[in-house]
Amino acid sequence: MRLQAISRWLPPVSGLARGSATAFAIHATGAGLTYLSQLALVRLIGTASYGIYAYVLGIMTLLAYLAALGFDVSLLRFIPAYRSQQAWGLARGVVRYAERHSVRVGTAVAIAGALATAAWHGRSPSGHAGTFVIGFGLVPILALLWIRCAEVRAFGGVASALLPDRVVRDGLLLVAILLGSMLTHGQFGAPAAMTATLVAAAAGLTLSSLIARLSLPPCVAAAPPERAVATWRRTAVPLVTIAMAEVAMNRTGTLALAWAGRPSDAGIYALVFSLTAIVILPRIAVNAQFAPMVADLVARSDRIGLQRLLNQATLWTILGATGIACAVLMVARTLMLRWLGADGLAGVPVLTVLLAGQVVASSVGSQLFLLTMSGNEALAATIMAVIAAMGLGVSVLAVPYYGLLGTAVVSAVALVGMNAAMALLVWRRLGLLPGFVGFLPIWGRGIGPARNAGAAPGSGGETW
Repeated sequence: MRLQAISRWLPPVSGLARGSATAFAIHATGAGLTYLSQLALVRLIGTASYGIYAYVLGIMTLLAYLAALGFDVSLLRFIPAYRSQQAWGLARGVVRYAERHSVRVGTAVAIAGALATAAWHGRSPSGHAGTFVIGFGLVPILALLWIRCAEVRAFGGVASALLPDRVVRDGLLLVAILLGSMLTHGQFGAPAAMTATLVAAAAGLTLSSLIARLSLPPCVAAAPPERAVATWRRTAVPLVTIAMAEVAMNRTGTLALAWAGRPSDAGIYALVFSLTAIVILPRIAVNAQFAPMVADLVARSDRIGLQRLLNQATLWTILGATGIACAVLMVARTLMLRWLGADGLAGVPVLTVLLAGQVVASSVGSQLFLLTMSGNEALAATIMAVIAAMGLGVSVLAVPYYGLLGTAVVSAVALVGMNAAMALLVWRRLGLLPGFVGFLPIWGRGIGPARNAGAAPGSGGETW
């Protein structure tokens, strides 16, 4: 009886598993290329210059998510809903609206930022101003790249959506770094590294634009665009907040250490955090297939299907995250010592703390996508913004006293706290059991209507 109860909530290998396996392979390749490129940079320009590069890149990533206006996520919600309703004109309209407005905002941010940097040039440390000016060019490019990849994902192309950003961009960055180091005879600094990043991002955008054009269904391409601007704008603020809060949480340590005038520590932290990103690959891979499936189930008011999907997603993420974390910890000391020398040993305890936080976060599943795709993005944004702000503030205060390790502890605690708060929100708003709790038969039998139902995506606010 117990096994039957568990199997009710744990479906066999399905489209989620197959799609996630493809996404995992692509993300794993991309993560490997990313880490190789970051490692090459550290060895080439040193931890201090790499810290400057990572600091500027973190700020540009934050601004790029602002320029994307949340459409890199909301397209995964609106397009499946419009397809299920056969509202081809709205699907065409939201794609056009997202692309045009993100380019306008991104270009405005880039121009304003470059002008402000030029005015501030005399008061900036050496190497900072040039890196910032080049980096601002990334803002509109990354924003449009992510939006076009989201379009392809929303229309069903998981692999083709991930390749331009995760493989082509990261692969070309590694090639550009290696070529640049040879052409400059080793005189390669943070500005040159940012230039290589800009070139690689532009190549990724070119490929994603071609794929997006080919992936657009004929019925959508032929439909005259329709507008639902009020609906699209309502989701923009919370989704932008979520994206920026997520980036802020990921870059908290790097930003806090750089602001404290410790670029070498910022470089070590950024490299270590890049290594911990390997652990979240299972969750990212599952989310690539998870988000459109959630939007479809919400549109059909299938709560039981949502619980089963969440349980399956959690199983894949926790098993993958735990296995990868254990493997990384086994070789961490050797890798850090070989790559960074004696300085790298300071990153080992930081790596351990960050890995522990990521594994705990994986145990509760893809809660953020579940809340976003079910119309509860405003509450999720509030939770993330508050915790991200608190984490950044505490990190800035902790750096002078506790350094690298203190920053890592703050980041891990903030991540676990955010997921705990979202677990409660998933239960209260959707009536779904978060993560591993859903596997327990005694809880699974108790699933029923939520006490506070969310609104179906693309709807006028009706409950589901």
